[in-house]
Amino acid sequence: MKPKYQLLIDDIKSKILSGDYSIGEQIPTEFCLQETYQVSRHTVRKALLELSNEGFLRSEKGSGTYVSNQYQQKAGGKNHQKTIGVITTYISDYIFPSIIRGIERRLNEDNYSLLLASTNNDVAQEKKALEMMLSFGVDGLIVEPTKSNLYNPNIAYYLSFKEQDVPFVMINAYYQELDVPYFCLNDVESSYIATKELIAKGHTSIGLISKMDDLQGKYRMKGYIKALGESKMHFQPEHVLFYDTETKQDLNSNLKEFLNNHHHELTAIVCYNDQVGLELVNVCKQLNISVPDDLSIIGQDNSYVAQNANIKLTTLTHPQEAMGHDAAEWVIRKLQGKKDLPNENYYQPELIPGETVK
Repeated sequence: MKPKYQLLIDDIKSKILSGDYSIGEQIPTEFCLQETYQVSRHTVRKALLELSNEGFLRSEKGSGTYVSNQYQQKAGGKNHQKTIGVITTYISDYIFPSIIRGIERRLNEDNYSLLLASTNNDVAQEKKALEMMLSFGVDGLIVEPTKSNLYNPNIAYYLSFKEQDVPFVMINAYYQELDVPYFCLNDVESSYIATKELIAKGHTSIGLISKMDDLQGKYRMKGYIKALGESKMHFQPEHVLFYDTETKQDLNSNLKEFLNNHHHELTAIVCYNDQVGLELVNVCKQLNISVPDDLSIIGQDNSYVAQNANIKLTTLTHPQEAMGHDAAEWVIRKLQGKKDLPNENYYQPELIPGETVK
């Protein structure tokens, strides 16, 4: 457990970085801080001294303690090379290495450095990552939102970047509460194409597995519903299985239960992504359900896991490296003073036929 003075440091620093305490504002007195945090005078003074040494606070004799911007100047003075921060939900698997590779390729062209953090799709870790980027004084930021289909408690940090004129852009999704540029796959179109492909193959009972704490899942469900509606097919809620970040670990058992209840009704399933598609293939093997003879499956994103699987999964394209490159290009051009850059950037998916559709 952190010592009390460090907890006080962390909280005051968070208030400064999120804009609760603005530059030049006087913070509460030592006595008030003692009362608020229930700590000793020595603990308060130790925390304030550390924050002053880091450039977050300055003391004026006989007046009080004020928020300083020296932390920004210190960070900038350490780095002659411009730095772009990158925050992703994950780093080491699925499509994320390709996205990061695209970002690095573009940054290297103009000799920018990269500061990388991941959130594991957890808002508390996103808060830490944003505080790190603000403390470091990054020149620009590329963010993959955390739980983008839910209210985000870290909006104040993004507003701090805006107030400091630090350009940032979002990839794969965006926060609907913010007016922010973004680079996204057309997720509605992706599931729409997948569902229409199954309908064209003669399937009339099609299920969906989707992740609903991310905006991509919401839009991919919209594409599925759109395709059913155009073909005069009824949307049946019982043929849809939802999961989120916290229940992802139970996906295997939930898929077994879902198939046991509905596989005699369903002839095909559209999956949120390739990971889910391949997990569904695995569960079908365990339940002796033949793919694609008994059940057709379509994934999405054309990830490396699909490309290297034992079965060639039918899937749809995702821009991956191009998205990373283009997002970095946008930030660099913004820093160079370019105006009228597009705020909405969509990539159109294409079907990649495989062995999992009958």
